[in-house]
Amino acid sequence: MKRWFIITGFIGISVFLYFATYKNASQTNIVFDDEQIGLDDQIVIYFSHVVAENTPKGLAAQKFAELVEEKTNGRVKVEVFPNGLLYSDEEEMDALRRGDVQMIAPSISKVTKLVGEWNVLDLPFIFENYDDVEKVFTGNTGKELLSMLEGTGIKGLAFWSNGFKQMMSNRQLLIEPKDFKGMRFRIMPSNVIEKQFRLLGAKPIVVSFNHVYQSLEKREFDGQENTISNIYSKGFYQFQPYITVSNHGYLGYVVLMNEKFWRSLPEDIQKQIAAALKETMLWNLKQSKQQNEQQLMEMKNNRNIQIYELTDKERKEWKEKFAPLYKEYEKKFGSKLLQRIQDDRS
Repeated sequence: MKRWFIITGFIGISVFLYFATYKNASQTNIVFDDEQIGLDDQIVIYFSHVVAENTPKGLAAQKFAELVEEKTNGRVKVEVFPNGLLYSDEEEMDALRRGDVQMIAPSISKVTKLVGEWNVLDLPFIFENYDDVEKVFTGNTGKELLSMLEGTGIKGLAFWSNGFKQMMSNRQLLIEPKDFKGMRFRIMPSNVIEKQFRLLGAKPIVVSFNHVYQSLEKREFDGQENTISNIYSKGFYQFQPYITVSNHGYLGYVVLMNEKFWRSLPEDIQKQIAAALKETMLWNLKQSKQQNEQQLMEMKNNRNIQIYELTDKERKEWKEKFAPLYKEYEKKFGSKLLQRIQDDRS
């Protein structure tokens, strides 16, 4: 019996130390040493994100890590920590700015707090299709948006894609704007998204992505907007089986690095990381489209899920409802970015 207690205690301590090491690794100096620049020692980059490994962002992070190791001949190693293992989506931005981690890839909505002009990407129907997304993310608009982060202590490196957002509900299919009236909707922290649901007569409630599943179990809100890949991978459809394919918004990510860390890297390493990111971005744009389309088909085969796709006439009605958001953005930030997006799309 005494031996059994000793063994159990040893296992418990080992498990505790394992998770404590992951959680506190960013507070040590084992990741990077300025004096090692120019030597053959391996540079380790901690990359923290909050979604599952089998989502577009999770897969892109793994792809990027593989490409970096390949392009630098193993000189740089990217350690990816998914599912909020190190930090939640509420914590990761501050962790990056402190230098506790070197890379994150938050949703674009998170950056609107730093740069108000980024709200343009949260406007409903700013993109009509995936071709629009690729042209904007890889074109002049993308470059201009990333340059706006200069002076914030953060280096903007690239855009990644999740996919178009759809509407979900635990009550009914949401087809007309009036169907939203009085419903509680989970949203990401974004002024534009909050106003979007207020225009629909709904009550927006900010809930971090890490807590969405638990909130659904407790029935803390009636609906949400999310991508097919998130709905499918997290099983949100179990609680909200009424899905409207609206493609009204777009969930994209921006890949960020601590600026001080970026500047400390040798120029050749910077170029190799940039090349890996460019290759990953183009791969991710195609992969995310395919994944969302495939998983939508799989959900259509599930008899417990009701799926409705908006007609062109119904989409037009939604666009008219959201028109005030465009006028408000233009009044506050001007029409420059809106015009640049239009130019990139054409």
